[in-house]
Amino acid sequence: MDYVKAFIIGGLICALVQILLDKTKMLPGRVMVLLVCTGAVLSAVGVYQPFAEFAGAGANVPLLGFGNLLWKGMKEAIDAEGFLGLFKGGFTACALGVSAALIFGYLASLIFKSKMRK
Repeated sequence: MDYVKAFIIGGLICALVQILLDKTKMLPGRVMVLLVCTGAVLSAVGVYQPFAEFAGAGANVPLLGFGNLLWKGMKEAIDAEGFLGLFKGGFTACALGVSAALIFGYLASLIFKSKMRK
């Protein structure tokens, strides 16, 4: 049942984002930034964590979850190191995921051949 709940919640988030892209003139990059910032703000207010516990991977996998991860990393680093944690916490929290994306993207580029469009 957790898989179904994650699928439905994640699908609803993606559908709302698709509607936002279709009905406004916002570019995809701006929508991605909006999602990350929304996740961070919802985390700061204390709303995102109960939502993430309910939705599971449906809330943690989209970009809202990335904003939540950045906020949690910054909060922990600020509590531990003070003001300097503000600059270090987000990078420390998301380093594993970003590194994995870069490494696997590079490996995929070695395995598969891209086709240039003319």
